[in-house]
Amino acid sequence: QVQLVESGGGLVQPGGSLRLSCVASGFTFSMYAMNWYRQAPGKEREWVAGITSSGTTTTYADSVKGRFTISTDNVKNTVYLQMNSLNAEDTAVYYCNAWYHHTNYWGQGTRVTVSS
Repeated sequence: QVQLVESGGGLVQPGGSLRLSCVASGFTFSMYAMNWYRQAPGKEREWVAGITSSGTTTTYADSVKGRFTISTDNVKNTVYLQMNSLNAEDTAVYYCNAWYHHTNYWGQGTRVTVSS
């Protein structure tokens, strides 16, 4: 059974940091590119960051570049999203995604709220 389980969300003040984690199971993690998406209230889901299956290449949306860092641990089958300098526009539900050819897996999401 394929599972992606996110954790690490919560309430944080502007300027603060959070680290999201997504633990994968039920598929060969090292073969999949991993992504983080987010969906803010009243908005469509948007891609945030991605990392290739080899872990050698990372890409970011312009809105988070320089503030967020995506990484993977193939031993723990986990993808992380380190988020720094958070602001109110980062408030959203964050989703983990695994992609390989025409196969997509999604987690259930973890909520991040940036507020003072």
